Amino acid sequence: MLAVYKRELRAYFTSSTGFIFMGFFLLLSGFFYAMTNIFGASPDYNSVLGNITFIFLIVVPILTMRLMPDDKRQRTDQLLYTSPLSISGIVLGKYLAAVTVFFLTLLVTCLYPVIMSFFGDIAVWEIVGGYIGFLLLGSSFISIGLFVSSLTDNQVIAAVVTFSSLLFVWLIDWIAQGLPTDKVSGIVFASILALAAGAFVYYNTKNIYVGVATTLVGAAVIVATYFLADRYFFDGFIVRVFEWFSLLKRYEEFQMGVLSLAPIVYYITFSAAFNFMTIRVIEKRRWS
Repeated sequence: MLAVYKRELRAYFTSSTGFIFMGFFLLLSGFFYAMTNIFGASPDYNSVLGNITFIFLIVVPILTMRLMPDDKRQRTDQLLYTSPLSISGIVLGKYLAAVTVFFLTLLVTCLYPVIMSFFGDIAVWEIVGGYIGFLLLGSSFISIGLFVSSLTDNQVIAAVVTFSSLLFVWLIDWIAQGLPTDKVSGIVFASILALAAGAFVYYNTKNIYVGVATTLVGAAVIVATYFLADRYFFDGFIVRVFEWFSLLKRYEEFQMGVLSLAPIVYYITFSAAFNFMTIRVIEKRRWS
């Protein structure tokens, strides 16, 4: 993993990708910092971090679009996948390299609150909490971009699909407000999830019996929940599922400077899940 990590980190700064990412991120964050804290004379720095969350829609595709397709372009993918390195080590090395570039860029922005401290008191621990949440939020977005890049050999397609996926995640709270909350819709949606789970298992195992069994287990859980547990469970079920995938909603606590274990565990688990799916995609490609 360490060899892949060093290779990818070096690649960011021997090409224009890393500099474009850092330059664009610092340009936008500096603009919002100047408008909010300097010209606006506001001591609330965490509001700047909250206002620039949209920046991930633009910079994450730049950061992740080359991670997997670049090996295909340079024809080093087969050499890499047949090396003694494990697939998990390759994926984690690439992921951590992207997160490191993001972290270094974020580290530069620490100069903003330091400058503010020369002109008055600042809420240091609130800002630290905001930075921790911002780093975890960005790492989660990067894991999505890495997963998308593993699905295609074209960097442009990877960037466009990553942007579309992040836009959906960014708007998920707004989308949830317009979703149906009745019981029937909830049961139908749960059935679709059971079918999707079966399809996912079949895609990874190529065993139709295991895929069908997974779907039937999901259907049995739905029936048992409705008749034996709580038949009102499916009221508003779609909205609850969408809210569970809301990354930005969990960042609100960090924005207020509150460090809570639940959102930290959620972000780490979210990133781990997408890294795991990336590993599965690469393993399937390795043996195909």
